[in-house]
Amino acid sequence: MATVIKNGQVYFSGTITPCDLLIESGCISAIGQNLNAEQVIDATGKLVSPGLVDMHVHYRDPGQTAKEDVHTGTLAAARGGFTTTAAMPNVAPVPNTPALMQKMVANNQQNGIVHVLQYGPITVDEVGETLPDYAGLKSAGTIALSNDGKGVQNAQTMLRAMRQAADNQLIIAEHAQDDTLFNSGVINAGSKAAEFDLRPITELAETTQIARDLLLAAKTGVHYHVCHVSTKTSVDLIRIAKKRGVHVTCEAAPHHLLLTEDDIDQNNSNFKMNPPLRTEEDRQALIAGLLDGTIDMIATDHAPHTQENKAGGFAKSAFGITGSETAFSELYTQLVKTGYCSLAQLLAWLTIKPATVFGLHHAGKIAIGEPADLAIFDLQAKTSQQTQNYLSKNSNTPFTGDNVYGATVLTMVAGQVVYQAKEQQ
Repeated sequence: MATVIKNGQVYFSGTITPCDLLIESGCISAIGQNLNAEQVIDATGKLVSPGLVDMHVHYRDPGQTAKEDVHTGTLAAARGGFTTTAAMPNVAPVPNTPALMQKMVANNQQNGIVHVLQYGPITVDEVGETLPDYAGLKSAGTIALSNDGKGVQNAQTMLRAMRQAADNQLIIAEHAQDDTLFNSGVINAGSKAAEFDLRPITELAETTQIARDLLLAAKTGVHYHVCHVSTKTSVDLIRIAKKRGVHVTCEAAPHHLLLTEDDIDQNNSNFKMNPPLRTEEDRQALIAGLLDGTIDMIATDHAPHTQENKAGGFAKSAFGITGSETAFSELYTQLVKTGYCSLAQLLAWLTIKPATVFGLHHAGKIAIGEPADLAIFDLQAKTSQQTQNYLSKNSNTPFTGDNVYGATVLTMVAGQVVYQAKEQQ
């Protein structure tokens, strides 16, 4: 049955235009005015966007499914307007072999209600110096390589990894962290570390490894992608490297764009993530980096944990917060409505930019003949981020309680509705 989405403000080809979308056999078959079909979705007064693309999520599946699994993770993604996500490999077991990777890819396809891409590890079990079979992992469905949650400590290991990744046309997506400088810290080295008497994390733990890796990437020609950039110096280093022709891309997370260490008003572990919340100067540098193209995209780093994992304050709790369900509305409310950027810019950072960087030819855009992976947002109504509405297994986020605009009304994958908001959220 054909479906038409009527009277929406549609983001396509870089602009927002009032028009209708006709969907047939799971694909967009027409874009225009006064289109008709048997089934009508009225989007009057609503934004119609390509399904958002999130290249950094943690679905904890297999091995840690009390925190999340592919099904619940993708339910959360759909509620946030995401139709394509990419899951990190820090699971148990780590998908070190083609056989394990095939199992993960099959599970993603079977249990995900949105498209789920899968990272493989840079090193076996994300530790040490042994590299897995990159060619085999790619044949089994690996989208890129990452040890997210852990930095590659040995420079020689990273050099070998970059050479082999380049040979196999795979992206190295690095969590930049020098453990000797990280020094088992739990919070940014700033005023809150002193106030709460907590072990500090110097920004050098991130920046020195980025500097090392940029030099290695320049020598190897690999596509080097920096995960969750969080400091002004990191942005500066990447900006210089891009100008010098290094094939480097990077992402920023919503929490680093919207929050700083000054927002931590108590020893509340829902503000604990890695990299940690930094300073206002760092936050402004991230926004400037997005605006000038140094930072290519926004990715959530959706990282659910159980209440037990998050107990004990900063000193004893796990790093990480959820992000899929809060990202668009928080970013729209705090960046677009306050004038930091335009709606079209925000949508680009969440759709076509990540799709382009990672070579996803059928994601992040609305065009005739492309899959009808779409999200509809209500930009006018104010809603509240509330725990009882979350579809993730867990709710470890500092954004709970915020009043926001831009709630997801409906999410569609290949023409099928996978999320639809209730009348009252």
